[in-house]
This record gives sequence, C-alpha cells and structure tokens, in this order.
Amino acid sequence: MSELRRSLREAALEYRVVKNTLARIAAEQTPVEVLKDDFRGPVGVAFGYDDPVLLAKRLIQFSEENEKFQIKTAMIEGRRLDLEGLKKLSKLPPREVQLAMLAGALAAPAAKMAAALQATVNSLLYAFYALKEKKEKGQ
Repeated sequence: MSELRRSLREAALEYRVVKNTLARIAAEQTPVEVLKDDFRGPVGVAFGYDDPVLLAKRLIQFSEENEKFQIKTAMIEGRRLDLEGLKKLSKLPPREVQLAMLAGALAAPAAKMAAALQATVNSLLYAFYALKEKKEKGQ
C-alpha cells in the first residue's frame, strides 16, 4: 500500500483507507451516495482532482501487479463505473493529449480554409503575373 500511495502522491493523487460507517454517513445526500453499499470490508478511496485517466491508469496497473488489491467500483464525474469501465478509461490518453487532439480537430477546418484561400490568392497572383509577362513580351 505504501508503494501505491507513493505512486499516487507523485501524480498529485490521494489514497485513503476509510471507516465504512463514516464513509456511508458522509456519502448521504451526495452524488457518492450510489456507492454507499460498497463500503463493506476493508475499503480504500482514491481521489484524483485533475485527470481521472491518470488515476485509473495507476490503480489498474497496481491491481494487476498486486492480486490482493481489488478494485470494487469507481465514480468519475458523478458516474459509477465498474472494473471494466475503469479499465477502458485507463486506456485513454492523458488529459493533456486529449486536449491537444481536440485543439487540433478544432483548428483543422480553419487551417484548411486558410490554405484554400491562400491557394486562391496565389492562383490569382500567378494569373496576374502571367498576364503581365504576356503583355511585356507583346509590346
């Protein structure tokens, strides 16, 4: 568990072992209330504040290396995920990469439009230049 905590701490993530009764009370009337029945037996809670993919990757990797560590369920942005859902999430690229991909996808149409306009202007300039050359040779 120290290895897991150290791994999570390096990425600004947290892992806490919780008392089930206190966790159930704290979960009441919050989005976490759907997890209330999962607080049985030894339970630890991992928190990620910025990048849920990074937390999922670290937890899945640790659970694959340590068979005693089992993931029961997860909650990401108010949605409950089972182990399979968490594994799918862990396969996504990190948040920064996803944002870069989104920015690229949003910028691509504008870049194509700018290139098309540039090509049109260039074609027009080449036509004017050719006309100028033709007139100069004709005189």
